Amino acid sequence: MLFPRTALALALALAAVPAAGQSQPKAAGEPRTVVELFTSQGCASCPPADALLGELAKEPQVLALTLAVDYWDYVGWKDTLALHGHSLRQKAYADQRPDRKVFTPQMVVDGTLVAKGSDRAAVQRALLAARSSGGLAVPLDVKRDGDTLEVALPETDLPGASSGHAGAELWACPIARSQTVAIGRGENGGRNVTYSNVVRGWVRVAPWQGRAAHFRVALKDLHRDGADSVALLLQEGTPTAPGRILGAAVLSLD
Repeated sequence: MLFPRTALALALALAAVPAAGQSQPKAAGEPRTVVELFTSQGCASCPPADALLGELAKEPQVLALTLAVDYWDYVGWKDTLALHGHSLRQKAYADQRPDRKVFTPQMVVDGTLVAKGSDRAAVQRALLAARSSGGLAVPLDVKRDGDTLEVALPETDLPGASSGHAGAELWACPIARSQTVAIGRGENGGRNVTYSNVVRGWVRVAPWQGRAAHFRVALKDLHRDGADSVALLLQEGTPTAPGRILGAAVLSLD
């Protein structure tokens, strides 16, 4: 039985409350949870998950991202938003887990917790578990300076030091806040599906080892494929061995 929307809203509210001993992030609207949905226009069971991610995307404490994969393209419709790198990222996540399962729709919360993307109850449990584990530990101070994006990170003991990750990496992801696609063929042929916070690329900003640091990114590198915002992700590990997401922020490019 799926939990009603009010239960999911309650889970989001609880996830926004800092765990004992956890400091408040600097900005009230700074995301405290990151949800990645691996989805495909060719997957018949994905539209309910796409709609659920749309609900999550409206919550200021949640950075909800759509990562369209390309391994469903063989069914007769090439996903117009897919990036092959998303398929590789999903597999890299799976390689870090004992189950090694790759499927759509699949949500990954804070880089470590997995849920079936259309299962509200499972998503709720993952959000609550993320909160109980401390949530995002590193605040990102992000601002625009003319044609440049500036990101400041504080000095922090890397939480991943005990989990085998030698450090973390800061990524800037151009995103399109809303894109509606008329799907012409395949399992969803004839449907119009709206996707929220669609990731249109990945820009590696810099590695990070826990020391106070300041980084700059040229905005011209982030304007691509209809992107109107940018998501910043600070994540343990590497693209081939991703770990826990330590911090996140989102900024409009308008």
